[in-house]
Amino acid sequence: MDYIVLDLEWNQCPVGKKEGVPSLPFEIIEIGAIKLNEKKEITDRFHRLISPQVYTELHYQIKKVIHKTIKDFDRGVSFSEAVTSFLEWCGDDYRFCTWSGGDLTELQRNMKYYRIPIPFPRPLIYYDVQKLFGIAFESRKIARNLEYAVNHLSIVKDNPFHGAYYDALYTAKVLQKIETSLIRSNYSIDCFIPPQTRKEEIYAVFETYSKYISRVFDSKEKIMSDKEVTSTRCYLCGKPAKKKIRWFSSNNKHYFCQCLCEHHGWMKGKILIKTAEGGKSYAVKILKLVPFEEALKIKEKQEELRQKRKRKRLRQSLAAEK
Repeated sequence: MDYIVLDLEWNQCPVGKKEGVPSLPFEIIEIGAIKLNEKKEITDRFHRLISPQVYTELHYQIKKVIHKTIKDFDRGVSFSEAVTSFLEWCGDDYRFCTWSGGDLTELQRNMKYYRIPIPFPRPLIYYDVQKLFGIAFESRKIARNLEYAVNHLSIVKDNPFHGAYYDALYTAKVLQKIETSLIRSNYSIDCFIPPQTRKEEIYAVFETYSKYISRVFDSKEKIMSDKEVTSTRCYLCGKPAKKKIRWFSSNNKHYFCQCLCEHHGWMKGKILIKTAEGGKSYAVKILKLVPFEEALKIKEKQEELRQKRKRKRLRQSLAAEK
């Protein structure tokens, strides 16, 4: 299996998001990629500039970071030609590697806009090199930018950043510094096209947590009434962990709970409600074993939220009396 290290540059509406095309907020204008074999040796390279068709002027923020003008992209090929060539170049047995997950989202969004069939398997497994760098060299929760990682690993900076090809090359060099076993055991899951049926729902167990991705639902209420979504099985033994604090919401998108596995200890749960196309939603649930002190923070979060809502009701009551 090859590693395809992918980086994209994209443009957006130069006069603001409200004037943009809702189905294409970001138009890809450059594709850069590096192919590595199973030994993480560089075996091939890919680069295409793309002539913009939707946003034909560069957004001012894009101008600040890239090292090209709109005339450079005007000489490029069409997106359809570029992505067709790219997918052929990838071959038959590969896995994408990106610096965070945004590039795969925009690649598929652009393909959908131009009515190009999306051939990727579902679920689409990829390697998030930003996340892997954090796991390998720093705290799991810290998200560093690419240049920081390059500096941290003493990789020679002989080309500018913020160009698709060179950023892909730098990302590949970072990937080469990470142990293969760590890469393989800490994969990421793309959900541009979320599960559509119960059978397609995703269950993944990692070293320190489990992840469940539900099928799409018509509403948040239906999501949170689904028994599988709100279940709290221990990912080590598979037995139900007893809820000590049932699921509660902080903002109608994030839900939290505290539970106890009689064999493995305290767990904290988090559900994120994410939006899918067509007005539907799906859930991403994380369950993680934690020390008792960290489990207590869920209780503190719940109490803080109660007090916040209590103060809000009091303000509303006082305002109504006036």
